[in-house]
Amino acid sequence: MNEPTSATSKESRRRSLTTADIAASANSPEDLVADEPSDGMAASGRNEQRELASLFTEEAATEFRSRWNVVQQGFVDDPKNAVRQGDELVAQVIQSLAETFATQRTALESDGGSTEDLRLALRRYRSFFERLLSI
Repeated sequence: MNEPTSATSKESRRRSLTTADIAASANSPEDLVADEPSDGMAASGRNEQRELASLFTEEAATEFRSRWNVVQQGFVDDPKNAVRQGDELVAQVIQSLAETFATQRTALESDGGSTEDLRLALRRYRSFFERLLSI
C-alpha cells in the first residue's frame, strides 16, 4: 500500500505517542469545567433517541481495525512488543478523535455557528460522552 509521504511522516511521528503521554498532557480539571445543563435539558437529553454519531470516517475506522489486527496477531511471537504497539495505537486513536473534535470546534467558532450547527455539535459531544461512560 503506497501512502503519501506526508501521511507516512505523520504516522512516524505518532508511533511514539503513548496513552501515558496523553494523560500527562491533558488539561487540568479546572480547564475542562463547563456549565451544567439545566434539569430540563438533561431530562430531554435522556428522553431523546440516543443516536450514536460516527466518530471516524469509514476509511479511518477500517485502517485502525486493520492495524489492531496486526498488533493482536503479533502477540504470540512478541507479547511485550504487542502490548507496546497496542498502547501506541490506542493513543493514536484518542489523539485522532481529539483532533477531530478540535477541528470541528474551531470551525464552529470561526463561522460563528448557527444555533442548529451548535445543537448538532452538542449532540455529537453528548453521543461521545455517553459512549465513554458506557465502556
